[in-house]
Amino acid sequence: MQRTLLTHMAKRAAGASQRHMSAVPAALPDLSYDYNELEPFISADIMALHHSKHHNTYVTNYNMSIEKYLDAEAKGDVAAMIALQPAINFNGGGHVNHTLFWKMMAPPSQGGGGEPSGALASAIDARFGSFDAFKKEFNTKAAGVQGSGWCWLGYNKASGSVEIATRPNQDPLTDLVPLIGADVWEHAYYLQYKNVRPDYLNAFWEVANLKYASDAFDAASSA
Repeated sequence: MQRTLLTHMAKRAAGASQRHMSAVPAALPDLSYDYNELEPFISADIMALHHSKHHNTYVTNYNMSIEKYLDAEAKGDVAAMIALQPAINFNGGGHVNHTLFWKMMAPPSQGGGGEPSGALASAIDARFGSFDAFKKEFNTKAAGVQGSGWCWLGYNKASGSVEIATRPNQDPLTDLVPLIGADVWEHAYYLQYKNVRPDYLNAFWEVANLKYASDAFDAASSA
C-alpha cells in the first residue's frame, strides 16, 4: 500500500513539474532609502550587512533549494522533495520577512517614527489602551523571544482587531496581516547594541514606518 501511494505521489509530482518549472526566482529587493539614512538609530554598517549579506543569502539559498526541488520533482524523487522542505521554508521565510521589514522602517525625514494615525491608532488604543502601552508590551514580548526570531503587530481578520505575535527563526506570519515587524535576530542589532536587545527595540520605534502600518491596516480591514 505504501509503495503504491509513493508511486502515485511521484507520478503527480513529475506531472506537476511542467507547471512549476517556469517559477520566477526570488530577488533581493532594492531599498527606498540609503543604508545610512536610518542612523543614528540603525547604523549604516548594520544595514549594509543585513541587507546585502544576510537577506541576500536567504534569497540565494532559497533559489538554490527551489532548483533542487524542481529537479527532484521532475525525477519523481519524493524523498528528496520532502528533505528540501526545511531549507525552502527557512530561506523563503527569511526572504518574505526581510522584504516586509525594509518597508516597515523609514528614515525620520521620510516619515519614520512618530505614532500611527487614523483607524490603526484607534485599533491600537482599543486593544492596548494607548500607543505607549502597546510599545511597552511589544518590546517586552520581542525582548523575550528566545534565540532568534521576530515580533509582529498583525491584524486579525477573524476578530477585526490587532494583536502582537512572535515567531521563531524565520517562520513567517501566516495567520495575521503583518503591520509592524521587528527582527530580533542578533544580526539585526549586535554590531551597534551588542547584547542589549531592549536598547535596539527602543531605537526601532524611531524609524518604524507607521504610515506603512496604517495603510496596511486600512487595506486589510476594508478587504
